[in-house]
Amino acid sequence: MIKIKHPQELARLRRLALSAQGLLQAQAYGSGLAGACNAINHMGYVQIDAISVVERAHHHILHSRVPNFKPAMTNQLLLNKDIFEYWSHAAAFLPIKDFRFSLPYKHAIKNGQIHWHKERDSKLMQELLTRIRIDGPLRSRDLESNATKRAGWWDWKPAKKALEQLYMEGDLMVSNREGFQKTYELTERVLPSEVNLKMPSMDELATHIVDQQFRCLGVTSLKGLTYLRQNSELRNAVKSLVNERLVQNILQQVQMSTGEILLVETEAIERPLPRLNNRMLILSPFDNSVIQRDRLNVLFQYNYQLECYVPAAKRQYGYFCLPLLYRGEFIGRMDCKVHRKTSHLEIKSLYFEQHKFDQELVIKAFVDAIIPFCHFQKCDSVSLIEVYPKQLKERLQSALKCIIDVNIKAI
Repeated sequence: MIKIKHPQELARLRRLALSAQGLLQAQAYGSGLAGACNAINHMGYVQIDAISVVERAHHHILHSRVPNFKPAMTNQLLLNKDIFEYWSHAAAFLPIKDFRFSLPYKHAIKNGQIHWHKERDSKLMQELLTRIRIDGPLRSRDLESNATKRAGWWDWKPAKKALEQLYMEGDLMVSNREGFQKTYELTERVLPSEVNLKMPSMDELATHIVDQQFRCLGVTSLKGLTYLRQNSELRNAVKSLVNERLVQNILQQVQMSTGEILLVETEAIERPLPRLNNRMLILSPFDNSVIQRDRLNVLFQYNYQLECYVPAAKRQYGYFCLPLLYRGEFIGRMDCKVHRKTSHLEIKSLYFEQHKFDQELVIKAFVDAIIPFCHFQKCDSVSLIEVYPKQLKERLQSALKCIIDVNIKAI
């Protein structure tokens, strides 16, 4: 077991994790459409989320890693059949090459495992399949129903529930997306002919998950390998595989100074890593690097919670804070909102944690990061309301005022 005792050892472990995520390199996966495809293939998934305070999560995650990425590219990859949409630990875009590893979950749902809805209207589901087979792809809004529309996504009308059930069971796939409006088509018409459809064994699924997690995370925990997966048989298979690889010296245990145990591939311990730079990254709350909050806290000592699910009176930082990554550490968070009608980015509050970084360098890095972030959000102006620590407020506002007007319009 490797024991982390010195700051340099911890810094290297963090660099290994960030490098595996493609967050230290200028373009780890290339740029544009090809880069976005490579990024999803490497990371294994990109989470889809409906919150639109800023650009949606799946676009934001790719923007953080892929130069010249445009939001329309995710749907283009879907149309090109390079990726498919399904469930990972949450709704996600997944590499088409990994399609067979979605089959066990689809099989389980078809055989009675509950995903969202307890009821299963087999008659209505068959009617929908027949309609799509005869008339072609169907959007959920194309369905007609006299049911009273009620608030909340869990009150979908029966036909839409049946459509989603068919999708979760694998009879339908999402063939196209217009924003958050999905188009459903028969799976047999969407899948490329060369896709492997052989049901993986539990051992094959465990191997796929373990290999994927170490490839894209670099450093993880045993619990993190099956993050939000409730299948006890799968968890046991993953645990057995990890123990086997520990015995074979393929994996190493790493004990943090706080006592927690993480896992790393033995060959990665001495792997050459990218150097740290002064680039600041503004990440999505659903970014692959931060979504496992326990891992984030253990590895980076960064206590992060997405507070949009917390009652307003109990929020500490704000509704939708974005993590700020700088020189291998998470040094703060930014609560912001895009006002699309006025193309304005409102930074409601900006928090920097206590680190030993030069404040002038941090301010410059933040301003340099805000310029492309505004462009990505289609904003041509920005305002900064609150800053913590407060003594940085005037300097940050002045820096933004001097640079933003010129640079945003020049991009």
